[in-house]
Amino acid sequence: MRPPMTLANEVPALLARMGVTLTSGALPAHSPITGERLAAIAENSAAEAGAAIDAAQAAFRQWRNVPAPKRGELVRLWAEELRAHKADLGRLVSIEVGKVVSEGLGEVQEMIDICDFAVGLSRQLYGYTIASERPDHRMMETWHPLGVVGVISAFNFPVAVWSWNTALALVCGNAVVWKPSEKANLSALAAHAMLERAIARFNAEGGKAPAGLNGLLIGGRALGEALVDSPKVALVSATGSTRMGREVGPKVAARFGRSLLELGGNNAAIVSPTASLDLTLRGVAFAAMGTAGQRCTTLRRLFLHDSIYDAFLPRLKAAYASVKVGNPLEQGVLVGPLIDQGALDAMQKALAEARAAGGTVHGGEVVQTMGGAYARPALVEMLDQIGPVLHETFAPILYVMKYSDFDATLEKHNEVPQGLSSSIFTNDMREAETFLSARGSDCGIANVNIGPSGAEIGGAFGGEKETGGGRESGSDAWKAYMRRATNTLNYGSTLPLAQGVTFDIG
Repeated sequence: MRPPMTLANEVPALLARMGVTLTSGALPAHSPITGERLAAIAENSAAEAGAAIDAAQAAFRQWRNVPAPKRGELVRLWAEELRAHKADLGRLVSIEVGKVVSEGLGEVQEMIDICDFAVGLSRQLYGYTIASERPDHRMMETWHPLGVVGVISAFNFPVAVWSWNTALALVCGNAVVWKPSEKANLSALAAHAMLERAIARFNAEGGKAPAGLNGLLIGGRALGEALVDSPKVALVSATGSTRMGREVGPKVAARFGRSLLELGGNNAAIVSPTASLDLTLRGVAFAAMGTAGQRCTTLRRLFLHDSIYDAFLPRLKAAYASVKVGNPLEQGVLVGPLIDQGALDAMQKALAEARAAGGTVHGGEVVQTMGGAYARPALVEMLDQIGPVLHETFAPILYVMKYSDFDATLEKHNEVPQGLSSSIFTNDMREAETFLSARGSDCGIANVNIGPSGAEIGGAFGGEKETGGGRESGSDAWKAYMRRATNTLNYGSTLPLAQGVTFDIG
C-alpha cells in the first residue's frame, strides 16, 4: 500500500523534474502550509562565498566582451526553460512560502515577463550624442557593464525578485551571485538550475558564457554579509525590511559600492465619494488580503470618505468574513498561512496595540489548522492614524479611517516614513490628477482606480523615503546595472578648450 502523499514526498519529485539533486546537510526547509520539514540541505561556507564572488568576477571579465544582443540570447533561452517548468516551479513556490496556486504560477510568469523584457532591452542600451560647444568635436555617453551584482532576496517573492535583477544584469554584461532567503532555499535551487541549464544550451549553440556567471549561496546572514562587504561586488541589490536596509546601505556606501534597496511599504488607498464601490471592493480585497498580507505592496491603510463610509464598510466586512482561509493548494482558498509563527505573533501584537489605541478589530483570529501559522485577515476601524497604523506589519491587517477633507487626507497619506505604493479610487479628474501631481502621493508607485499591488514588468518598481529609493524593472532601471562614460572626440586639427579657456604654450 502506498503511503499518503505529503508535501515532503512531493517536493523531491518536483525538484527532480526541474533538474535539482539535493545535497543533504543541516539546513532545514519547511513548508508554512503544514509546518512539516521538506528537506535538509547543505549550506555554503564563508570560504565558498568568497570563491563564488571570485568566480563571478572572473566571469564578468569575459562576459562584458560578449555583444549585448548575444547576451540577450542567453536570457531568451532562460525564458524557454521557465516556460517549460512553470507549473512545477509555481507549485514549489506555493509549497515553500504558502502562496495560493495562482500566485505561485504568477510569480513564475513574472520571471518569464522580465526575461522577455530584457531580451528586447539587449538591443536598446542607448547612450546620447551631445552637442559640443567646440568646433569639430563630438560628445557622447556610452554605457558599460558594471561588474559583479550581488542579489539578496526575501521570502515573499522567492524567485521573481532575483530574476528581475538577474535578467537585466546579464544583458548589461554582469555576473550575478544570489543569496536567497533562508525560508525559500528549495525554490532558489530550482530557479538557479533552470538558468544553469539555459547557460549550458547557450554554450552548446556556440555561445561563450563563462563558468561562475550565475552563483548561488545557500545559508544564513553571514553569506549576505559577504556580498555586502566584498569590494569585488559592484552592486548589492537587497530586498527586505527597512532595518535590513539601514545595515546594508551604509556598509556598501562605506566601500563606495552601489546599493539598490527595495525595503518596507505602508501603502494606502483613498476612496472618494465618486468612486465605483464595486470596483473598489475588488481592488481593496486583493490588495489587502492577497499573499496573506505579505507583499511589500500590500494595502495597509484605507481612507474612506465619510459620505460612503457606512455604505462601503459593511460590504468590505462581509468580504473579509467570507474569504476562505486554509491550505493555499486547495481550490477556493484565497488566504494561506503566514510564513512562520513569528509573523503570526507580530500580527497579534499589532492588533493588541490597535485595540489599546481605540481601534475596533474585525477578524484577525488565529486559525488552528494543518500545523501552519494561519489567521483570518483583520479589518481594523481606527479613529486616527496612530500607533501601529504608522508601522508596517507584514500580515493581513487593514486599518480603515474616515475622512472628510481631501487635502488633509493627502497629507496623512504621505505622513508615514515609507513610500512604496499608493492608490486612489475616484472618478473625479481633479482628485486623480492631484494625487498623481508633485503635491500628491510621495510614493514610487501611484495608481488610480486600482490597488497598490500587482505591478507589471513594464513599469519601474520601487519607492522613496524608508523604502530605499531603488528601482527594478521597467523604463531605465537597466542603468543601475551599468556604468556611464562621457566621451569627447576631436576630429579637427586644432585643440580649442571649453568655456573659452586659453592655454598657449608656444
